[in-house]
Amino acid sequence: MLDLHNLRKAFGDHVAVADLSFSLKQGEVLGFLGQNGAGKSTTMRMVSGVLEPDAGDALIHGQSIISNRRMAQSQIGYLPEGAPLYRDMTPVTFLRFIADAHGLSRPDRKQAVERVIADARIASVAGKPIAALSKGYRRRVGLAAALIHDPPVLLLDEPTDGLDPVQKRAVRALVARMAPEKAIVISTHTLDEVPAMCSRVIVIDQGRKVADETPENLANSKPGGLEEAFISLAESREAETC
Repeated sequence: MLDLHNLRKAFGDHVAVADLSFSLKQGEVLGFLGQNGAGKSTTMRMVSGVLEPDAGDALIHGQSIISNRRMAQSQIGYLPEGAPLYRDMTPVTFLRFIADAHGLSRPDRKQAVERVIADARIASVAGKPIAALSKGYRRRVGLAAALIHDPPVLLLDEPTDGLDPVQKRAVRALVARMAPEKAIVISTHTLDEVPAMCSRVIVIDQGRKVADETPENLANSKPGGLEEAFISLAESREAETC
């Protein structure tokens, strides 16, 4: 459902993503990990068509994000870092706007808005200005927007950022419910979220893939579990660079 082929992006002399390749099948939930500046958000922005790669391609359901961008983007639900929203809108008006942008008919739009409001658990704030919402609720409105057209591929950048423990549990349950029908990429700094939601882990460092394992195998590679394995990978790459 998702194929990355040698994606590359540089900003001046800094190579943010270096020839990155991997594939994701239906039913897989991928934890996409790396330190700050490792290239995670840059990769997701390229896959979503927001940022032009210097080289390589990403195929979503066989559609190239380079040569057939509109069709490829129609297959993606993208929750970017920071979840940019129109703060003067309410969640309902914002979600209707996003549904219209995806070309949903009025009956489908109504059903889709009701579905994602329930999925993201934002009914209690659906009529309030987005500017008045907490960070956690704004994040959930962004998640609802990513789901509005029921895409087969989801790119979720820090989906639980700013959520309280109850809200995090609800997002985990939602991901588990959607997972069998979709391919999902979750970028996160919160390692505890990985075994709770993900069936596979890719770790990148300086734009390069340094691990591709199940969460269990990666955690079992070090006595201290997933956190120590992640730190060990990062430190080994820093040593190689030096």
